[in-house]
Amino acid sequence: MALFDTKNFNGEVFGAYVDAVPNLNRNELLKSGAIVEKPQYATMLPDQTGGNYITIPIKARIGGTADNYDGNTDITADSRDTYTHGRIVIGRAHGWTEKDFSSDITGEDFMPAAQEVAEYWDDVDQETLLCVLKGIFSMTGQKNKEFVNDHTYDVSMSATETGFAETTLNNAIQQALGDNKGKFSLAIMHSKIATNLENLKLIAYMKYNDGEGIERDLTLATLNGRTVLIDDNMPTASLNAKYVKAAKTDPGALKVTTAGSGEGEVAKTTVQSDVTDVKEGDYVVLLPAGTAYTTYVLGNGAIEYTNCGAKVPYEMDRDPKEKGGEDTLYSRQRKIFSPYGISFKTPSFISPTNSQLESGDNWELANNNSTSTKKYFPIKAIPIARIITR
Repeated sequence: MALFDTKNFNGEVFGAYVDAVPNLNRNELLKSGAIVEKPQYATMLPDQTGGNYITIPIKARIGGTADNYDGNTDITADSRDTYTHGRIVIGRAHGWTEKDFSSDITGEDFMPAAQEVAEYWDDVDQETLLCVLKGIFSMTGQKNKEFVNDHTYDVSMSATETGFAETTLNNAIQQALGDNKGKFSLAIMHSKIATNLENLKLIAYMKYNDGEGIERDLTLATLNGRTVLIDDNMPTASLNAKYVKAAKTDPGALKVTTAGSGEGEVAKTTVQSDVTDVKEGDYVVLLPAGTAYTTYVLGNGAIEYTNCGAKVPYEMDRDPKEKGGEDTLYSRQRKIFSPYGISFKTPSFISPTNSQLESGDNWELANNNSTSTKKYFPIKAIPIARIITR
């Protein structure tokens, strides 16, 4: 669709065109159940101070020890805990300016169409979501670190399993949720990881029948029954060569000795900078330099999403004198991406930057805010995990 000219521009109509553009990633996230829309929270914003941060109560499951019903024992009662879940509105805006002269000499209209604007904001949302995920896995504090550790399956520095193998996903989701691992429905991974899994024939691509009845592959894949989204914006990190502890029977294992001169041996002084507690007689493996890839795994309701809207989402402006005449399209959005069970702390700012979203200091497990007996949202109920492999 070509952009309306400045005189006839209708922001509401243009916004409707933008919203109508299909988005594969967002649609699959929604269909998988990993992201659930919560439009009702948008109406709550004006009622809470600031209009950019809201707190939602999460009711804990009822519990307590059952009493013996024998006609003599009194029945006891417990009250339900309530956790406070803070959500921050993430506001973003951008504009695109084009000169009249550019169109005059080329005959082309360089202003972005609805399709391009939709794709731009899809990319922004994807980046925002990755910043949020990075932030919650950077949380500090004892209980918060329990979530980070239990929901992180890192084999990048393992002596035996460093790559994404056929058992990696299953082991990771079991570590995170135990017998609730079935809640996980989606994995988002780098194309390098997906390609390796495809080469191992572990990934299966979904099929569809075209208009002529011929079965073809979709770009969407599944792994262990979970939808796979492939995105090269997934986090990566460079790893230096490093010694790690190993078993005697591990491939490439070296015995640590003082001299390290014998066959299959390595000097203790060579290893100590990497393995500080190494002892003579231990075994180590030298892992080569490489790249660590992060894969995120999400489950039903992992992220709650609210489009809060802006007073004027789209508008155009014209400056007839600047550089012979310019048109500018402005766009604004306000959205919430809230990991279920993890709260954004009460902020000192209106809208967080990407750096502030990535900071673990701004996130914490939802809790009852008690100063005496603090209780936290159970980490086994949060269907978010990450896998780090080479």
